[in-house]
Amino acid sequence: MISAMLGEAWLAMGANRLRTFLTMLGMVIGVGAVILMLAVGQGAQQQVQASIASMGSNLFIVLSGSTTSGGLRMGGGAAPTLTLADAQAIEELPSVSAVAPSSSGTAQMVYGPNNWSTQVIGSTPSYLTVRDWRLAEGFPFTDSDIRSATRVALLGQTVVQNLFGDESAVGKTIRIKNSPYVVLGVLAQKGQSLDGRDQDDSVIVPVTTAQRKLFGSQFAGTVRMIMVQAESAESMPAVEKSMNELLRQRHRIRENADNDFSVRNLTAAANTAAETAQVMSLMLGAIASVSLLVGGIGIMNIMLVSVTERTREIGIRMAIGARGNDILLQFLLEAIIISIIGCLIGVALGVGGALLVNKISGMAVVITVSSIVTAFAVAAAVGIFFGWYPARKAAGMKPIDALRYQ
Repeated sequence: MISAMLGEAWLAMGANRLRTFLTMLGMVIGVGAVILMLAVGQGAQQQVQASIASMGSNLFIVLSGSTTSGGLRMGGGAAPTLTLADAQAIEELPSVSAVAPSSSGTAQMVYGPNNWSTQVIGSTPSYLTVRDWRLAEGFPFTDSDIRSATRVALLGQTVVQNLFGDESAVGKTIRIKNSPYVVLGVLAQKGQSLDGRDQDDSVIVPVTTAQRKLFGSQFAGTVRMIMVQAESAESMPAVEKSMNELLRQRHRIRENADNDFSVRNLTAAANTAAETAQVMSLMLGAIASVSLLVGGIGIMNIMLVSVTERTREIGIRMAIGARGNDILLQFLLEAIIISIIGCLIGVALGVGGALLVNKISGMAVVITVSSIVTAFAVAAAVGIFFGWYPARKAAGMKPIDALRYQ
């Protein structure tokens, strides 16, 4: 019986192909838009999460203070208030797993006929631990290199590509500000940071080398910032409080005086960015879902028109023995078929559109089975829900009134 009704439903839709196509179009656009928007939103969310992971976990940045000269107030980091000794003291605090003081600047790199200007970061071996940055090849510098201010360097992938091309950089000698530096290792690829900066376009040298032989230092042993990694996310509030108390004590800051340093919680800022990306993804999905509602209303309107046009047919069916439930099922099957076919085309359109966006713009998209299943299920449910009322109206007709309908 069901197969016969399906055949009848198919014939009824085939008799009005244009109307059926326009009815189906709402579902197609709705499902396609939901899948495409979710793919784009989740792709953006994934990019943010990758940037957060590349920064390292449970991180604080301690910046040196500002100065005032001639009535001009300089920004944070202008005053040399942080030292290597401060970093060593912070490292001894409870729940601190790693500390990396650093000073940075820009310098010109030269190797053979090639040259490249990039950021040079002077730090300690702990920098790789704090940043969760491994080496693609070679080995890191050691505490001995820090004590001796050795001219050694670790190169980022972008620097290697511009200076060496396909040639291996490990063991080679480059010139930084006309001084020779031996390349100990090549850093693994990090990608872009949250602010869009290329993290691979950098060189890491011992902090003492940067202070004494590259950029100089107004006061011996001072650094611009200190990166601190807590043991866990739960211990971060306690670590932040301990750092503030320790540095105020070491810098002999009076009780009511302002700090000559600032502590920034990078993990909190990164989590805020991740939450924002997640909210945007949900909003894109919600906006696209409106088109599903419009598609459902379209199905209801067309089915109501179909019921009106086929009133005499309904009367004849009832006159020869069809029950109300049979009429209900007949029209409901038509709504279901329109919804399902529209959903299938919409899925293909949404997936294809997401892949096309990725190919044309290079924007990251994430197509998940759950988003496809959810969009399909919601669209089908909307179609069936809005198809129920016209089907119920058809089933509730009296045979004599249906036969008299003109």
